[in-house]
Amino acid sequence: MALFENIWWLLVLIGVMIMVHELGHYWAARIFDVRVEVFSFGFGPRLFSFRRGETEFRFSLILFGGYVKMAGEHGNEEEARSDPHSFLAKPRWQRLIIAFAGPWMNLVLAVALLTGLFMARYPKLPDPATAGVIGHVASGSPAAKAGIREGDRIVKIGGISNPGWEDVFIQEVSNARRAVEVTVEREGKRVTLSLTPELDARTGVGYAGWAEQSEIQIAGVLTGMDAERAGLQRGDILLTINGQTIRSTNRLQEVIQGSHGEPVEILYSRDGVRNKIQVLPRRVESEGSARWMIGVELEPRVVMTQLPFPEAFMESVKHNVKSATLIYQFLRGIIERRMSAKSLEGPIRIAQLSGDAARQGPSAFIALMAMVSLNLAIFNLLPIPILDGGVILLLLVEMTMRRDLSVPVREAVIKVGFVALMAVVAFVLYNDLSKVLMPG
Repeated sequence: MALFENIWWLLVLIGVMIMVHELGHYWAARIFDVRVEVFSFGFGPRLFSFRRGETEFRFSLILFGGYVKMAGEHGNEEEARSDPHSFLAKPRWQRLIIAFAGPWMNLVLAVALLTGLFMARYPKLPDPATAGVIGHVASGSPAAKAGIREGDRIVKIGGISNPGWEDVFIQEVSNARRAVEVTVEREGKRVTLSLTPELDARTGVGYAGWAEQSEIQIAGVLTGMDAERAGLQRGDILLTINGQTIRSTNRLQEVIQGSHGEPVEILYSRDGVRNKIQVLPRRVESEGSARWMIGVELEPRVVMTQLPFPEAFMESVKHNVKSATLIYQFLRGIIERRMSAKSLEGPIRIAQLSGDAARQGPSAFIALMAMVSLNLAIFNLLPIPILDGGVILLLLVEMTMRRDLSVPVREAVIKVGFVALMAVVAFVLYNDLSKVLMPG
C-alpha cells in the first residue's frame, strides 16, 4: 500500500511542478506571439487531448515530464524563420525570456509555497538565546579535533557573522575536505579555530560531528517498545538521561548505545510538570546493523507562530536563497571532487519522500514541494543543451557572436547534451536503487 501511496503523491508533486514550469514557457510564448502547437503533460504516446485555439493540450503516457512545442522549433529552419509566429522568427532576447520563463515559474512557486506556509506555521526556537550554541560534539569528530566544545556559541563561520544554524549547516556540508574558519564565544572570550569537515561516505557531503543546542521533545512513541510501557508520550520534553543534560538527540543516542541494555533513567517535562522514569533499551536490527533503542522518535522543540505576509515573504526568500546556495556549493564540491554525488535524489527517492511527507501532513508536503520546485528550477538552468539552461547558453553565445550557430554545430551540441542528460538520469536511478536495496 505504501508503494502505491508513494507513486500517487509523486505524481501529484511532479504534476504541479510540470504544470507550473510549462505554463511559464506557454505564457511567455503567447506574450511574444509565438504559436504554441502542443502543451503536453508527460512524454511518449498520447493518451487523450483537447484543442483550445491553436494549441493541442495533451496528456501522454510517461508522466515524469512535459513539454511545450512551439512553431518553428523543429523542421526546416528557413521555413520557420519565414513564419512570423514561429519561435526562431523572434529576436534572441525574446527567445531567451521564453526559455527562462519555465525555471522562473518554479522559483516563484517555491517562494509562494513557503510564504503561504510561514503565514500559517513558522517554527521558532523557544529560547532564541540558544541560537548557534553547540549542544553536542561527537568524540573523535572533525569538530572535536578542531577544539570545539559543547556550550561554545558560533559567532562567525566561513566569513558569515552571527550565523543561524542553516548557515552553519551549509558551511559544514559544502566544505568537505576543505578548512573553514570558525570563531566561537567561550566563557566571554572569542576563539578562532580551523575546522575541516570530513566526507561522509554514506551521504556524500561534509560532516563536522556537532549539533545545535536545543530542547528535545518526543515526536512519536513506537508500539511495543519500553518507552510506551513507561508512559512517555508525544510532546514530552526530555531533560536528562542518567543525570546528563540532554541538549541534542545525539547525546541521548550516545547514552542509550553505551547502556548495553541496562536500564536508563530519564527526567522529562510534561505540561510543566517534571517526571522521572526508568526505561529498558532493546537491541534492534535495522538496515543491516544492530543498535539499542528505547522506542522514541525525537525532534528539536520549536514553537509554531504565524508571520504576517511581508515577514513571511522575506523569510521565504531568505530560506530559498540559502537552499540555492547549498545546491550551488554542493555542485561545486562535486566538480572539485571534494564531495560525492551520492546525495543526489532521483524519482524513486523523491517518491519515497513524497509519500513520507504526505503522511506527515500538508505542511511537510508543501515544504517538500517548495524544495523540489527550487531544485527543478536550478537543474533546468544547468548549461546542458537539451535543458532550458542550454538553450539560454546557446542564445547568449549567438548574441555575443551576433550571428547564428550553424545547424550542424547546433545539432551536435544537442546530441552531446542529450547523452549527458541520459547519463545523469541513469546515475540517479542507480543511486536511488542502491539506497533502497542496500541502505546504509
